[in-house]
Amino acid sequence: PLGPDGHPVDMVGLDSSIIQHPKTWEASGHTTTFADPMRRCTRCGHIIRADHLWDTLVSTSRWFNDLIQEFEYAPSATAHPQLQTGKILRWARGRGKRLAPNLALVRNPEVTLSWLATRINGQPDAPPDVAEITRHLATEQLNATGLQDPCVLCGGEMGPSEQFNLMMISYAGTQQTPENRVYLRPETAQGIFLNFRNVIDTARVKIPFGVAQIGKSFRNELTPRNFIFRSREFEQMEMEWFCHPDDARAWYEFWKTERFKWWLSLGVKESNLILRDHAPDELSHYSKMTVDIEYLYPFTAPDYGELEGIAHRGEFDLTQHQKHSGQKLDYFDQDLQVKLKEQGVSPEEIKVRSRYIPNVIEPASGLTRAVLVLLCEGYRHEPGRQGTEEYLSFKPRFAPVKLGIFPLVNKDGMPEVAEKLYLDLRQHFACEYDPKQSIGKRYARMDEIGTPFCVTIDGQTLTDQTVTVRERDTMAQQRISIEHVRAYVQERLNA
Repeated sequence: PLGPDGHPVDMVGLDSSIIQHPKTWEASGHTTTFADPMRRCTRCGHIIRADHLWDTLVSTSRWFNDLIQEFEYAPSATAHPQLQTGKILRWARGRGKRLAPNLALVRNPEVTLSWLATRINGQPDAPPDVAEITRHLATEQLNATGLQDPCVLCGGEMGPSEQFNLMMISYAGTQQTPENRVYLRPETAQGIFLNFRNVIDTARVKIPFGVAQIGKSFRNELTPRNFIFRSREFEQMEMEWFCHPDDARAWYEFWKTERFKWWLSLGVKESNLILRDHAPDELSHYSKMTVDIEYLYPFTAPDYGELEGIAHRGEFDLTQHQKHSGQKLDYFDQDLQVKLKEQGVSPEEIKVRSRYIPNVIEPASGLTRAVLVLLCEGYRHEPGRQGTEEYLSFKPRFAPVKLGIFPLVNKDGMPEVAEKLYLDLRQHFACEYDPKQSIGKRYARMDEIGTPFCVTIDGQTLTDQTVTVRERDTMAQQRISIEHVRAYVQERLNA
């Protein structure tokens, strides 16, 4: 696209190392700040992110969702249930021993329920909600410990929150010693900053310009979940846009708009995307301002979840790498120097203003999450649909397989014609040749993996050299010349 200055954006591609110098992560702040607050169960040792504890408890804990059935909700359906002590006691002495053996309610039900009764009777006008009741049922020594949070697995007491660094550790060399410790990169961005001077010296670029790369990143997630939404090894795509400090805000707004438009160009529904600005207390240590592009994932609905972040990183990164490496990473802006001379600016001011540390605008996205979004966008369930009720309605250019090629029956010369067509078209598209089972079942297989077009060779093909082309979404069929199949598919892939 054209930038806010009216010129085409200048972009350089890069493939940096996965294992980088350990000081890279000191300079970037990852060794001290790239951490999540974690809590460990004092009984079973289960570890969970502190900020995910209650969401996980409600959504996945077997004992919690079983115990909650013993509560009776008030007629107003508020979050303040009415408790029947007898039912809860029976649960603690029965199913509770199997589902949550370390829950205080199970270990010592009479004492635990007495604390809860004291709380309810002591504040009758402020009944406890489900969360507070659950914490009471997880607390055995209230006066000594205060209310406890329960483990989602066994019900035991959760320990205090501790910072857990997310970087994957490895070792380079013959000994696994601290001085040989290295890290698998948790992001691709730092490789771009390490190569900033190389790009300036070799790629004939001028400010403003960008460096972009796609590659593997690694994070020691303790609770990978939601299919490929959060995993320890994932594909990332990041771009660092280097610009003059005075122009950084304009470029930030530009990339915020362009990146949103890019997601729409993939066929993502606009109603499934939002822009969410980070609150001041949410900003990363390097960020002046950040906005997330969020998507309405099935597992976050009705809320949205992160898909991409666009951050105004200021001059933090190049300044930090310059400080830790001892190498100058400032930029001499010759065009600005000429402009200032024409404006009659003094030589001293020209010298100061024409050399500076560029600011950075960073769009950063998980490519793996982009795949997940396309799967979510493409999924269809249509009860009563012929063949298969569930299929993937990918845009043709994103479909992993573009074309299915079938002989109607596996005899009478049809397989030979179909295989010849397949061998020709596989040079141009990802195709599948399938001669087995009924034609309906073959169509259904292709629909389920999102193949947009199927070509069937039948008896008529042998007489007039035409084939049947079927479209996935409409299931409409038409006959075209076998010679035009390639052009037919190519035209629709480019649409």
